[in-house]
Amino acid sequence: IEGMCRSTQASAVPVIPDSEGTDSNPFSLDALAVFMFRVLQRVNHPGNLDKSSPNAGFVLLMFYHLYDGKNRTEFESELIERFGSLVKMPLLRPDRSSLPDPVRLILEEGINLYRLHTNAHGRLESTKGSYGKEWVKWEKQLREVLIGSAEHLNSIQVPFESAVKQVSEQLQNIIKGEYTPPSTEMRKLGTIIFAALVENNPKVKSFLKDKDMEHNLKKAHLTLAHKRSHGVTAVASYGHLLHQKVPVELTALLFTDEMAALEAEVGSVDGEKVIPKNEWPHVTLWTGEKIAAKEANRLPQLLLEGKAIRIEINPPIIISGELEFY
Repeated sequence: IEGMCRSTQASAVPVIPDSEGTDSNPFSLDALAVFMFRVLQRVNHPGNLDKSSPNAGFVLLMFYHLYDGKNRTEFESELIERFGSLVKMPLLRPDRSSLPDPVRLILEEGINLYRLHTNAHGRLESTKGSYGKEWVKWEKQLREVLIGSAEHLNSIQVPFESAVKQVSEQLQNIIKGEYTPPSTEMRKLGTIIFAALVENNPKVKSFLKDKDMEHNLKKAHLTLAHKRSHGVTAVASYGHLLHQKVPVELTALLFTDEMAALEAEVGSVDGEKVIPKNEWPHVTLWTGEKIAAKEANRLPQLLLEGKAIRIEINPPIIISGELEFY
């Protein structure tokens, strides 16, 4: 599609289901469950991907793994970089209850089976590999579990009419030229950081000079709460602030040879103080090769151990970001 746009001077707008994703996939298990549930409810699909398809679950897992290895931020950043804009179709209610254990377990079993299958057979159809019997059993159990959890799966979805309305509004904003890519604020942040820190601090200048700051800033964010660490309820507690601009003060730079992050203090929205559930609110700027971004949470402890450096930002840098669920 990107190539077609370049050759024809056309414009394309990616429209993707909204989801908080996982550490390694832009779509959460909740989203995957809903996708499968919807497919197994439809009939007479032109591509034969419906309730009558014996390997519908396998095909959905194949689609799901097309994006494996990218978290939500990386996925969205790449789309915006390629197409200049992005529309998110609401999918799941932010105040939803947790995925029932039987649903979570059957999905995890399918993901594990898919990995075994692809490691052994690549893109071969599920019915033609050495795990054929396991796939037949899993597809049957998948249908039983999803049908048994129909009430939950229906209750966690955003009503279709509401989703269509929000997509239409976002498209209209893009057409009117009123769309601002989320990464714009972070690109500005890169310039601000260098101006505030580098000029008068040789140590920081030496550290940052060979770092690909622009690439990393496209993915920069401040996590208020994480579903795995703090629970769905904690994440959902920010639902009333969704899509609102939240001010953030950047008060210090902490770094080691392997990572760097900005210490942050979250401000207020309409007089309400936004309180992060994370023990150390921060914006990760950079991590070394094979170092996960979450490792930046260790910087305060490394500082206490004398293994990290802290440079105060005085006065603090004040930026703002839109609150989103990822």
